[in-house]
Amino acid sequence: MLIIIGNQKGGAGKSTLTLLLANFLTLVKKRKVTVIDMDYQQSLAQKYEKAKLAETPEHYEIIAAGLEHFPSMYTVLSQSREHIVIIDLPGKLDDDGLIPVFSSADLVLCPFSYDEFSFDSTVLFSVVLKKINPSGHLVFIPNRVKGNVRYDIATEVEEQLSRFGKITAPISDRVDFQRADTTQTPLSLFPVIVPVFDQIYTDHIEATGVTP
Repeated sequence: MLIIIGNQKGGAGKSTLTLLLANFLTLVKKRKVTVIDMDYQQSLAQKYEKAKLAETPEHYEIIAAGLEHFPSMYTVLSQSREHIVIIDLPGKLDDDGLIPVFSSADLVLCPFSYDEFSFDSTVLFSVVLKKINPSGHLVFIPNRVKGNVRYDIATEVEEQLSRFGKITAPISDRVDFQRADTTQTPLSLFPVIVPVFDQIYTDHIEATGVTP
């Protein structure tokens, strides 16, 4: 199964969400996962290498790669349907290398925030994705939502995005997100992320018959 995490807008929290999802699937659901870090900064691959140097137990592998590497890599990784591959995409839409990635995706997770610039970028990402992969499941995740802020355009944003896919419960902003790494997720974050990931798992992973 291929899960891609993307949005055209940088700073949406793609890399952190990829890390947290990989931790959830391996530590909570005991699934076999491989992460492909295609983001320009490749922060996840760097965290992974640091953990290896510290000889910390590895729950999954993170591979740094470019979009051009996807077709050959996925031919190998997709041989087992039970194997879950997660890709942290670069924050852009102007590369033809995205076409095979979008086309192959079983599930697309799109983190966004309730502001006008994020909304415009999220809609553009959704339009391009659906044009390339009309049958792919698209799930929007309100991310880094601040509890003491009133988001005046939240209702309008959700109405528009619901035309393309489902919208999860929001993930509130927490300082502890900075403490997450490739070996563990702070337990203080579980009440925030587990309800969102559990619903995604039930609706889009178990529902497809992909079992351990």
